[in-house]
Amino acid sequence: VQLVESGGGLVQPGGSLRLSCAASGFTFSNSVMSWYRQVSGKDRELVAMIFSGGGITRYADSVKGRFTISRDNAKNTVALQMNSLKPEDTAVYYCRANTGFATYWGQGTQVTVSS
Repeated sequence: VQLVESGGGLVQPGGSLRLSCAASGFTFSNSVMSWYRQVSGKDRELVAMIFSGGGITRYADSVKGRFTISRDNAKNTVALQMNSLKPEDTAVYYCRANTGFATYWGQGTQVTVSS
C-alpha cells in the first residue's frame, strides 16, 4: 500500500495550493479518503473527508468555504484545493485511506503560509 502526497510548499497569506495524493495497493474506489494536518506538538486533526462515491464530503469548521476535497476513482487520486490560505493553516498535511478493514497514511507534505 502506498499513499504519496505532493503539492505542498510555501505560500503567502491569501494564496492557494493544491495537494494531491496518489494511492496504490488497495481498492481505492471503495475507500473513504481524508486529509489531516498536524502542527508540531499538537494532535493530528481532520481537515476534510470524502466518501467512496465522491458525493459526500465533510470539512473542519476552520476550513469550510476555503478548502475543497475531490477524488478521481479512475486515477486513484484524492486532491485538496486550498484557497485563501492563512498562517494558521501551516502544518504537515497527511493523506489517509480507510478501507473499512484497515487505515493507511501517507508520509505527509509540508504547507507553510507566511509572508
